Amino acid sequence: MDLTEHTIESREVFSGKVVRLRVDTVRLPDGRQSTREIVVHRGAITAVPLKSDGTVILVRQFRQAAGETLLEIPAGTLEENERPEDCARRELQEEIGYRPQVLTLMFTSFLAPGYSSEKLYTYLAQELEPSSSPSDSDEFLEVVETPLDQAVKLVGSGEIKDAKTICGLLMAQRILCQR
Repeated sequence: MDLTEHTIESREVFSGKVVRLRVDTVRLPDGRQSTREIVVHRGAITAVPLKSDGTVILVRQFRQAAGETLLEIPAGTLEENERPEDCARRELQEEIGYRPQVLTLMFTSFLAPGYSSEKLYTYLAQELEPSSSPSDSDEFLEVVETPLDQAVKLVGSGEIKDAKTICGLLMAQRILCQR
């Protein structure tokens, strides 16, 4: 069965610094028409920075959309034409002051494919060396170091609520257990 929706018309209704909003008219598989509101995003990276002693480096920051302060793995939006690996290295330097010597892509995922085009590239960052670069002027965060096993417990207790962080931590733990 072909489940493809075919775009009949597409119009941009908003263009901002980080996202654009597009409204598509689509033809459904049964021939009827419907409307889709799509948040267009360049994509982003997220990384689980793991020190040699098993400590993971997280960041705590206020998230306006969630209305609260969240504990997360470092993440950032891809610059135009930037490779995900380069973005991961840049974001880790800016957010936690480390540069990974080993960067392993664990998985790619779509953040919210029902309404967003944002694709996330999630890395395991290892063999970390101190190396900072200036952080974004509008970004305020606290660096938090904790053993990976403890971070996974924070997922189970509900203290970590961010989906990319939950997925990244659990996948990192799985990969490390298989080694």
